[in-house]
Amino acid sequence: MPSLLDRIRNVRVNNTLPDQGCRHKDQIQDVSPSADGCEDCLKTGDPWVHLRMCLTCGYVGCCDNSPNRHATKHFQGTEHPLITSFEPGEDWIWCYVDNALIFPE
Repeated sequence: MPSLLDRIRNVRVNNTLPDQGCRHKDQIQDVSPSADGCEDCLKTGDPWVHLRMCLTCGYVGCCDNSPNRHATKHFQGTEHPLITSFEPGEDWIWCYVDNALIFPE
């Protein structure tokens, strides 16, 4: 199976900002996940709904439907713009800065 970096070369971008696309997809790094679950929820024993992985550093955090919203908090604290779903069978990337949903092909 091709790596995320290989698949991102040909992407389809859907965004909520007209005529903008994603200006950050060239910042995707070949990262390893920091944990098997939300890194911060695992420390506190809190539950999560879905997991997201930062494509700059590999941080794994919980989604915005989770009580703590750690993936978004990670973006707010680091300005790392891109996350991917860390859920089996899901293959998409979200750019926080450009409000762009990216589908690797």
